[in-house]
Amino acid sequence: MTVTAPRQQLSPAWMLFILTGLNLFNYLDRFVLSAVLTPLQKDLDINDGQAGRLVTAFMIGYFFTSPVFGWLGDRCSRKWLIAAGICVWSVGTILTGFAATFAMMIAFRVLVGVGEASYATISPSLISDSYGPAKRNNALTIFYVAIPVGAALGTIIGGLIAKHWGWRHAFIWAGAPGLLLALVMLPFAELKRGQAEGKAAEAAKRPSVRDIVNLFRIPEYVFVVLGYTAYTFALGAFGHWGPTFLHRAHGVAVDKAAEFFGAVLVIAGLVGTLIGGFAATAWQKRNPAGYAWMLGLSVLAAVPLAFGAFLAGSTFWSMSFLAAAMFFLFLSTGPVNTLILETAPVNLRASAMAVSIFTIHLFGDMWSPEIVGRLADSFGGNLQKAVLILPVALIVASALWLVLALKTKRGTGPNSVTI
Repeated sequence: MTVTAPRQQLSPAWMLFILTGLNLFNYLDRFVLSAVLTPLQKDLDINDGQAGRLVTAFMIGYFFTSPVFGWLGDRCSRKWLIAAGICVWSVGTILTGFAATFAMMIAFRVLVGVGEASYATISPSLISDSYGPAKRNNALTIFYVAIPVGAALGTIIGGLIAKHWGWRHAFIWAGAPGLLLALVMLPFAELKRGQAEGKAAEAAKRPSVRDIVNLFRIPEYVFVVLGYTAYTFALGAFGHWGPTFLHRAHGVAVDKAAEFFGAVLVIAGLVGTLIGGFAATAWQKRNPAGYAWMLGLSVLAAVPLAFGAFLAGSTFWSMSFLAAAMFFLFLSTGPVNTLILETAPVNLRASAMAVSIFTIHLFGDMWSPEIVGRLADSFGGNLQKAVLILPVALIVASALWLVLALKTKRGTGPNSVTI
């Protein structure tokens, strides 16, 4: 009789390292599109509204399937769900490079969204089960540093490959590594839900649909998600149109605009995410509303800078304001996701993340790139006027998060909001 040795469980540090690396490729694949948008539009003969619809297609696959993966993530093997998601988004990215028509491009971007929904929904719950409350926000901050770094790499690498070999190769080479990376977690033991807080028994309770619906009865969770929705509306549209805005409004070459946007994402995103996350952890230890204050004040500071970036006639000042605005916006990356997880019961964390993803994209960046594109078309191609709706959305996000901070009682824990 052969006895099989139990599989070893990943340490929290290795779990965080692997998930952060995978998240980097997640956002690299996603942001290749914005880097190659101009040559892609020319090759497929699509207008700005249709170009914005490519992001809408991605979001349809992303947010429609996220509740499914949230449901599965609180019940099934999370490592296998993550592996399947990585394979799907990688195949979708590669196939995007072979799209011969706009309809095919739409279908492949939906496929990318389905794959990324699995990973984005489930991976934060693994981190929350690896780290207790005292270290969780810092761990999630490191995990979400992959957003600006991956987005920047996708923008820079996509622009460079498109310049030398064409936009189709940018998608093919961005998606290929994922087919191998999908296997990296499979040899290790499954992580127990709730183990970081000693709540394995509570986490083992399978939530019902009613339990998931009751997330909307948690005031703190609702305020966080609503503010995140307005925030995502603004960031999603500018993430799509950023390099194109610099090209049209200031005559910056397409490849140079992509390089600048990528460099700002790396520097402002990396520094802003780390500073915001670690500062919010320290603030939260002194004040139960620390996370919420960081969210509201950082976004509020970004509003005048965003208006300055869009209205400045000088290329130098437009770029300078843009970089500063992005820095302040990235301060909220870690705390907002920590609040989403910590305001939910331990057996509902994947579902809480899924509901958040569904909401912020359904009412946020699913439509904002296309709305900006349609506005630009109605203004005779004037993208500079169209993007002015984005700082307005940031005002709404800041207001919701500041109300949350003001309503949070001192000296109490999560879910301590008086409405």
